[in-house]
Amino acid sequence: MFVIAGATGRVGSATAHTLLDAGAEVRVLVRRETDAAPWREAGADTATVDLTDRAGLTAALTGDTGFFALLPFDLGAPDLDAHADELSDAIAGAVAEAGVPHVVMLSSGGADLAAGTGPITGLHRLERALGATGTTLTALRSGHFQEKVSDVIDLARETGTYPVFAPTAEAPVPMVATRDLGAVAARALLAPPPSSEAVDIIGPSRTESEVAEVLGRALGRALTVEIVPEPAWAPALTEAGFAPHVADSLAELYRADAAGLLAPRGDRSITVTTTIEETIAGLVGHGSETGGL
Repeated sequence: MFVIAGATGRVGSATAHTLLDAGAEVRVLVRRETDAAPWREAGADTATVDLTDRAGLTAALTGDTGFFALLPFDLGAPDLDAHADELSDAIAGAVAEAGVPHVVMLSSGGADLAAGTGPITGLHRLERALGATGTTLTALRSGHFQEKVSDVIDLARETGTYPVFAPTAEAPVPMVATRDLGAVAARALLAPPPSSEAVDIIGPSRTESEVAEVLGRALGRALTVEIVPEPAWAPALTEAGFAPHVADSLAELYRADAAGLLAPRGDRSITVTTTIEETIAGLVGHGSETGGL
């Protein structure tokens, strides 16, 4: 039995579906009972549990073969670090108590660094906490998600602008489709490595200008790329509706990315191939509300 967290989001859903298609036994974790029915219809077992509920999570993990774990980024948390620590303590504690033999964790480039990377510092702490449990840990470190473009589809459609929170829109950046991440996670669960490792997931490299051009074609209008200057990152995010502490954390993430701190530094890498054209076609065809990670 493989247990999958985040099954209502993009990566967790792709992981669970890939495992089910392979004939594996799957238990998905959901926070609301209303999210469980579609998974039961798909052939999965379900458990309704919050990832901060150590006892409930331990019960859901007991007897499993492998666990797909992630660290949700809660925009409503009053203290992002405290929330990440609460999740890390509960997840790692449950993994240890249930004796989970293998954990595949959705991590990120930069998770090897203890500070200076915004919300990725929580992933650093979760990697360390899981590594101390005795489980074999496969940390999948991805860079940019191709699906991040969904955050600006409505703005681009309405205003014709494509904002970029980086010093330039002309630097090629590896971008990974979340469906590819789910497929990699499922393969890792089905064939665990002999020891813990951090695996960089490398997608096709595109510039933000190229992404804007692809999105513009999909929307049927030309888009103007607008470089948001670094001093305006946090204020612009606050104006967009983010709480000030969340905006500050995201701005720190953008600065870390611009400084090269999120570059691949894992034990090995896997290259995936879904293109930004394929991803944007799916996002625009199904609307911008496509769920979390």
